[in-house]
Amino acid sequence: MGGFAGSHHHAIARLEERGHARLVCTCDPREAAFGVEQQTWRLPARGVRVFRDYRAMLDTCHRELDLVVVPTPIQLHAEMHAAATALGLPTYLEKPPTLDYAELEQMIRHDARAAKSSLVGFNFIIEKPRLALKERLLAGEFGAVRGATLSALWPRPTSYFARNNWAGRLLIDDRAVLDSCMGNAMAHFVHNLLFWVGTKELFSWAQPAAVRAELYRAHAIEGADTFFVEADTTAGVTMRFALTHACSGPSTHLEMVLCDKAVIRYAVGHATEVRWSDGRVEKSVPAPFDGLVENHLDYQRYLCGASPRPATTLADSRPFVVLNDLAHISSRTIAPVPPALVRSVRDEKEQKEYLDVAGMVAAHENFLVKGLWPGARGWERAAGEVATPTELTRFHDTVRAMAAARPRL
Repeated sequence: MGGFAGSHHHAIARLEERGHARLVCTCDPREAAFGVEQQTWRLPARGVRVFRDYRAMLDTCHRELDLVVVPTPIQLHAEMHAAATALGLPTYLEKPPTLDYAELEQMIRHDARAAKSSLVGFNFIIEKPRLALKERLLAGEFGAVRGATLSALWPRPTSYFARNNWAGRLLIDDRAVLDSCMGNAMAHFVHNLLFWVGTKELFSWAQPAAVRAELYRAHAIEGADTFFVEADTTAGVTMRFALTHACSGPSTHLEMVLCDKAVIRYAVGHATEVRWSDGRVEKSVPAPFDGLVENHLDYQRYLCGASPRPATTLADSRPFVVLNDLAHISSRTIAPVPPALVRSVRDEKEQKEYLDVAGMVAAHENFLVKGLWPGARGWERAAGEVATPTELTRFHDTVRAMAAARPRL
């Protein structure tokens, strides 16, 4: 009931007030720790049963359920999805579904047991301005897509990595977790960029053909807090991703699609801009968008037969999971950011400490615009090797080696 599960509780309560949903039951192994939340959400008054074990919850209540919402830690997604689909129940599965390509394939097989396909909660695919621009891309209005970039700088305090037992982890009990800015916090935007470059139809995603990456850590964590990733797609488009939690100040993110006739600049929740080669500029400000509520409603339309498909299925998540796995295989190691570049910044208002890497914004710009890798420009690491999907079999050994080489925590 804590973390992002609390956000789902708020969203479903709003939907219930509007007559669009009814919460039958919920589960948390520490349900006694959320007494205040249960009263705030009026769970007893709404007749919501609370369980400590999801298996007991499903065994008791499955005949009353149309779907199961799974907003739990990454490493629990596969087993909970398997338990629900074994009962024929589709799931609203929080992103990422998993970050292990082999586990994803197993989940796709399990999903066939449910009455309807599960939804993976990448929140922004159904934004109407995004869908309208993708339609225009597919129609060729902007010319051929030549490239796409994502820059995201999201400061996270050092306490962020101590909030639970899986934050920033590569492995738990020898199972891949890979919690990171790319795999978790900024996964929406990575998935968005793959969506822009998908060419088959509206709901299609680019397929990575070759990936090169440099992964870094400034924080004392097992995984990476900074990613520089370049991917060539099967359609011949070059994509670049520069992502970090090792910064301070305001959060920023920007998706860009580079076409023959125009450049699209899209930042979730901010102004969208289409800058044409002939000098014209289109600007628009998005209407308010409640991602969770809208995704629940969109999934409900699919479950009721009013929509042909969920916004993102497990199969649609393949490009994202493969890209993330190949980035780790390519990088081979997670290099420490040179200590001379890292400083501690205290936010007195928040009473929290941040680690800020000097030159991070410039490193993003040099990589995204010029293709210059930080490893060759003072960050003191060898370049990543090119990794292709045929090398996914190296994934588990690579992650184990990365975990074995982790800093002393």
